[in-house]
Amino acid sequence: MENDIRHHAPKRRKRRHAPPFWQADRPYLREQQVSDARFRFLGYIMAFLAGAINAGGFFAFARYTSHVTGSMSLLSDMIYLGEWGIAAVAFISILCFIGGAAHSSWIVFWTQQKRFRGSFGFSMWLEAVYLLVFGLFGTTALHWNVGLDGMVMPSLALFLLCFIMGMHNTVITLLSGGAIRSTHMTGSATDLGIELSKLLYYKKKQHPCLPHVNVNRPKIRLLTGLMSAFLGGGFIGAWGYQTIGHHFALPVAAILFILGAGSVGYDVKLRIKFMLVRWYKNHQQTKNGREKSLRP
Repeated sequence: MENDIRHHAPKRRKRRHAPPFWQADRPYLREQQVSDARFRFLGYIMAFLAGAINAGGFFAFARYTSHVTGSMSLLSDMIYLGEWGIAAVAFISILCFIGGAAHSSWIVFWTQQKRFRGSFGFSMWLEAVYLLVFGLFGTTALHWNVGLDGMVMPSLALFLLCFIMGMHNTVITLLSGGAIRSTHMTGSATDLGIELSKLLYYKKKQHPCLPHVNVNRPKIRLLTGLMSAFLGGGFIGAWGYQTIGHHFALPVAAILFILGAGSVGYDVKLRIKFMLVRWYKNHQQTKNGREKSLRP
């Protein structure tokens, strides 16, 4: 009897572990799972670079180029005060950040449509190219008198850096499905506070009338790491700008080139291989055609 029951009992399905919250949708490579450690490392590196670029921008322009909230507040204040020059700078800075985000996103979508596996790597490489331009020319770009006590701001370099920050934030945002923002720590701090409140609530004695709260400990570790990386990058960026000036952007660009090299290199090798195969087939067809024409 027991054997019959065991024989006819339905087989238990193996429980599939849900992917981490930042890989729930996996909008980046649907055919390939990215390891948790590798993805965390990429997030930390991108937050570190964002902190470095942001700190360097502050020492160059006395403004945080990734702080869109601050630019919006500055825009409204300057409109009220009638300082139209500074208001124009703030407004264009916001547009440049949005343009950088749109540019990076378009590159990712276009390369994915063309079946490139390194779509995010291409976006990183483009960002690195723009950082090279900033690192080589920097604050020596054209200047624009904005009219507040004769203050002069390096407009083109400022706008370029805002554009770059928009690109930088978009890459990791698309990779994580919106779970990670590399340039904006306000959202990370808010999410961390929410998770910490769950942790404190969870430690209390459970009561049947109280709602059950699940603590997302991996998310706490990730957000803490991102904020720490951004802080460390800000320190390095401030030190780098004070030491070598706007050339501090050159090593940052080099790191972005290295991060995107693997995926971009794979695509380049694959395209070269296809081109060689196509050339060889065309060459063989041409050769066979000549041989047929020479036959009597």
